[in-house]
Amino acid sequence: MTVLQQPSLKRSSGANGYSTQSVAELLGLSESRIRDYVRRNLLTPQRNLNGHFRFSFQDVVFLRAAKGLTDAAISVRHSNRALTKLRADLNQLASLSAVRIYANGSVVEVQDDDKAWEVESGQLTMNFSLQELAANVAEMAKKAAGGETKALADLDSDEWYNLGLDLEEVDPLQAPDAYREALRLDPFNADAHVNLGRLYQLSGDLRSATRHYQLALASRPEHQLANYNLGTIFDEQNDCDRAEVYYRKANSVPDAHYNLARLRELEGDEINARRHLRLYHRLIDQE
Repeated sequence: MTVLQQPSLKRSSGANGYSTQSVAELLGLSESRIRDYVRRNLLTPQRNLNGHFRFSFQDVVFLRAAKGLTDAAISVRHSNRALTKLRADLNQLASLSAVRIYANGSVVEVQDDDKAWEVESGQLTMNFSLQELAANVAEMAKKAAGGETKALADLDSDEWYNLGLDLEEVDPLQAPDAYREALRLDPFNADAHVNLGRLYQLSGDLRSATRHYQLALASRPEHQLANYNLGTIFDEQNDCDRAEVYYRKANSVPDAHYNLARLRELEGDEINARRHLRLYHRLIDQE
């Protein structure tokens, strides 16, 4: 199993997400209503360095659904029950930009590309697609990447990197350009190299992916995802010896140990295969 890892986490917590005012203007909700959802623990946004809320795209999706329930005059009891379940459902989705939330008779359903499921019983009349919302949030991400008043031309490398992460959620085709701009401003931004390399790898361009992983390791040899993802490239090419070298350097990535266990098992080394499986399960339990 060679599982490609998710993007590196944002490094600049002060610039992440969207302000209460931006979300309120986008969705047509009052700021007090948004804060009420937070007080009721239906939302747990991050805070910036000044202590102000910063909402993720997933939070925006949740609030759009909450507004639909309110507009449809659903009771508070039914709304709370549906929103609690919806929050758990959204956490399981890899991508939100193709999601639809709608009513099927008296049943609230969520549908993505290949399945639909009930959120909570209750008569509902809302029916909306998140495609348009995703486009709006992509534009808002560009405006908010460096802060409420900062123009794109003034963003630094980390802020372009953060914008790339946001765009992966809502406008994936533009995400590579954001990472490239981050690297233009700082060629040693290892996280940007890793995420751009991962996008190249997902598109099948292994040569470019390898180059960016190697550039990441040139500036940060201990970078766990760069080592792991480079290992997956060699693994895919059946170059097990080189894959093992990089998996061993990614010792905090659970799947690195899973893959090492598989390689050891192929060689008939059952003792070390079991050892790496134990390490895999230990790291999974810690996540």
